[in-house]
Amino acid sequence: MLDTILGFKQKMGAVYINDRRYPVTWVKVEPCVVTQIKYEEKDGYMAVQLGTGSKRIKNVSKPLQGHLKKSPKTQDSKEKMLPRFLREVRVKEDSQLKVGDEVKVTDVLRAGDVVTITGISKGKGFAGVVKRWGFAGGPKTHGQSDRERAPGSIGNRTSPGRVFKGKRMAGRMGSDRVTVKNLNIIDLDEKNGLIAITGAVPGAVKSLVFIKKTGEGGVRAEAEVKEVDSTDAQVVVDKQVIEEKKEEKEVENKENKNIENEENKKEGKEEPKNSKTEKLKGDSAEETK
Repeated sequence: MLDTILGFKQKMGAVYINDRRYPVTWVKVEPCVVTQIKYEEKDGYMAVQLGTGSKRIKNVSKPLQGHLKKSPKTQDSKEKMLPRFLREVRVKEDSQLKVGDEVKVTDVLRAGDVVTITGISKGKGFAGVVKRWGFAGGPKTHGQSDRERAPGSIGNRTSPGRVFKGKRMAGRMGSDRVTVKNLNIIDLDEKNGLIAITGAVPGAVKSLVFIKKTGEGGVRAEAEVKEVDSTDAQVVVDKQVIEEKKEEKEVENKENKNIENEENKKEGKEEPKNSKTEKLKGDSAEETK
């Protein structure tokens, strides 16, 4: 099965679990449509192409319309729509998916999973060495006038007579493909298609991100969420589910106690009596005599 799904980054907020504050990033995951399946025999590798978002058909090129003709079209109030973004996800085995199938959040992720997030970082434009690389700049004294944010020397003398490749200099900053590992899914709202992921997620608001499941056993949202601080998204944990889990645990504990008492009776063991109550009974018997 697939271990990766596409989503759109939302604003950050905070979730309180067991009196502890977790900074989270809300990611909206819409149902992804399978638009193409690649096989190792034909294409040289196995992959599934997923489509997400929506775009008007008139804004889609004719070749792309032909590529997406088998994918289901969602009926808008004015005209039909097609997926806006198409991305490939590598698979090791046959995913048993067909073109036109929808992949939902619950098919890939659950609360408590450990994930890896990949996205495009925010673009900062042309930046100097102080902002881009953290240079200290030149001294502010000793005759310096305009060298406070200057990079300094960038090379040697006639030999080698060139600037070495990879030299940190001023240039365009941001808009890089960034991957953040070992993030936890605290909560998953299936109805609204929202995921609460611990920590920061690369990219701007509404930017496309890859969410890849890498493990389980992270921070789980079993406790009641006391407060949700988010302007765009509000996720409320179902209290009934939590109460049902508590009741199930209480019933299991009672059943275990009853089984232990029955075993003790069969073995001929007496239940332990309270020493204080025995003393009180003995004192009352002596007083009556």
